[in-house]
Amino acid sequence: MGTKQIWRELPLHLMILPGLILVILFSYVPMAGIIIAFQKFIPAKGLFGDQRWIGLDNFDYVMNLPSFNQILWNTLFISSLKLILGLLVPIVFAILLNELKNEVIKRSVQTTIYLPYFLSWVVLGGILIDILSPSNGIVNQLLGTLGIEKIFFLGDNQWFPFTLVSSDIWKNFGYGTIVYLAAITGIDPGLYESATIDGANRWHKMWYITIPGMRMVIVLLSVLSLGQLLNAGFDQVFNLYSPQVYESGDILDTFVYRIGLLDAQYGVATAVGLFKSLVSLILISGSYFVAYRFAKYRIF
Repeated sequence: MGTKQIWRELPLHLMILPGLILVILFSYVPMAGIIIAFQKFIPAKGLFGDQRWIGLDNFDYVMNLPSFNQILWNTLFISSLKLILGLLVPIVFAILLNELKNEVIKRSVQTTIYLPYFLSWVVLGGILIDILSPSNGIVNQLLGTLGIEKIFFLGDNQWFPFTLVSSDIWKNFGYGTIVYLAAITGIDPGLYESATIDGANRWHKMWYITIPGMRMVIVLLSVLSLGQLLNAGFDQVFNLYSPQVYESGDILDTFVYRIGLLDAQYGVATAVGLFKSLVSLILISGSYFVAYRFAKYRIF
């Protein structure tokens, strides 16, 4: 890289510098705390004080907890449903929106479904608790008028995971829809015109032109999302769950919060977080490899 190019690109590097500093401070510097996972950590002695090293005892303790397997299963089950439906719903909705010819209706629907994406789970959690209330929630009132028994969506272990998944899809599918609509926009209009001349109907155009035209984006987002398999959504679960649904709704992140911050077992909580990070690293590395092989995606 020549001197002229360095000076020409210097403003760009200066623009990215604040973000880079924040990433280093909040993502890399805290990694020094990983050593807590291998210690009988006592906060009064400090992070680099004379702590007692216990090797892998914290990991062994976690793995032998009666509830750990259920928590791991809850995490995988909820996150897998979110990943699968989080890909399928936006794809289907983007294709349906693309078939609308009225631009006013199309843009209105697009804006409406995109709005929940900007709301935090603190706000949405309060809304869902209100509308899903078994006593006076609008959903259960509607079920009652239809002669269906009221459902405690946020307090029944049978319903709680699916309530989490459906509400997460409702919040986020608008963003995914816009991504896939952008992919559809990039398809050559001449292909549709040629198909019309050949007598193809809307179904044929969708199946043989629209979906294949979205294929690279679908493959890319599908593969890259595998790295989030152990992220079932702490902020959502934390705002919606309660002790009565721990059996079906407790995930790794909420478990770390309780055992670390509430029970003050810092070493155990760090061990669980490190376990999750290592698995996520393997999944992300594998997903990037697959994304490069099948979608030619590269990060540099």
